[in-house]
Amino acid sequence: MLQLVVSGIANGALYGLVAVGFVVIYNVTGIINFAQGEFTTVGAVTAVSLVGIGVPLPLAVLCGVGASGLAGLILWYAALRGAHRQPLVVQLIITIGASVCLRGLALLIFGSTPKPLPPFSQNGTISLGAATITPQQLWIFAIVAVLMGVLFILFERTRIGGALLASSINRDAARLMGIDPLRMSAIAFFLGAALAGVAGTTIAPIALVSFDMGGSLGLKGFVAATLGGIGSVPGAVVGGILIGVIESVGAGIFSSGWRDAIVFGVLIVVLFVRPEGLFGRSVARV
Repeated sequence: MLQLVVSGIANGALYGLVAVGFVVIYNVTGIINFAQGEFTTVGAVTAVSLVGIGVPLPLAVLCGVGASGLAGLILWYAALRGAHRQPLVVQLIITIGASVCLRGLALLIFGSTPKPLPPFSQNGTISLGAATITPQQLWIFAIVAVLMGVLFILFERTRIGGALLASSINRDAARLMGIDPLRMSAIAFFLGAALAGVAGTTIAPIALVSFDMGGSLGLKGFVAATLGGIGSVPGAVVGGILIGVIESVGAGIFSSGWRDAIVFGVLIVVLFVRPEGLFGRSVARV
């Protein structure tokens, strides 16, 4: 059981990263970005492809994260910026269309055969009672912890973070203070997509990389964001870890075929009992 919990925490931390991307984009733009999962695919596919032609692993991973961020910027400037005055349902449909498009491009370029990405380090496993922690899981814990610290500093201690927060609270007031909400939206899409790229490249050594891997990661990230409270960054991380543990333990007790059913069952229960999420609070938008 302890092994299931440890594995669930590791996977859940990555779901939390994807969920944080959902939250950052939603808070600034009001858009639920259903292409978020495909940004994980962009990062993982780019990293695997570069390693395959001899690029060192650290550089390939950084390029994968950068490619994901660039994909987020392209989506904003090519499709969503011009539709920012349209109803939210139009913007939602655009992100769904972008998700299908990115998945198709990944299939055409990467192919349908899953490929591995080497682990970040080759050190031996660590025993924790009855559980075993792999080096890649330690990398996951460390990367997520560092990124949460960086995000805290970004939003609480920097001018750009303050501008992002101001745009998320009141776009008109932010504009009067000299902040360009559209520019902040572009930054939010880059940041959210890059976080998804980190999740994709970090989970790749544990699970094979395929053109459709982002579908599951994106949906579970969305569930985590909803569970934690769609406007809360800490809630997204906690929601991701909860989803990971529930999924892992449930699959261990019942069957691995029940993984997705368990996750979405949790979502349904939460939406019935506490629609704003466990840590949710309404995000005022003007």
